[in-house]
Amino acid sequence: MSQGNTDVTPQVILDEACPVREVLDRVAGKWSILILVAAARGPVRFTELERSIEGISRRMLTLTLRNLERDGLLNRTIHPSVPPCVEYSLTDIAIELYESLVALTGWAERHRGTIAAARQAYDRAERPPEP
Repeated sequence: MSQGNTDVTPQVILDEACPVREVLDRVAGKWSILILVAAARGPVRFTELERSIEGISRRMLTLTLRNLERDGLLNRTIHPSVPPCVEYSLTDIAIELYESLVALTGWAERHRGTIAAARQAYDRAERPPEP
């Protein structure tokens, strides 16, 4: 019989995962990633984001931009003009996050075939019913 990991309790898991989960929930959202990728190319205006991110509503774009700014991932710059021009750019920590997203994307591309093969093997395997 396996001894198992006796150091793992629900509270230990919660204590370790909670801060990470909170951050990942925010930045791993579909809209957040697309906005960060768009802003990684340089300052981007609200209307440019609205046109380039297919399927996002104006309200969701506004909320996501506010959350990313609140989290310190986007800088919001208002240029005095008529009408006012608002641009969004990545902060230093968002640039670091973007580099991690690029690395994760590369990992996914390199291992896509291996993961697909593992899924097929898993789906073909006969397993006893769960206890």
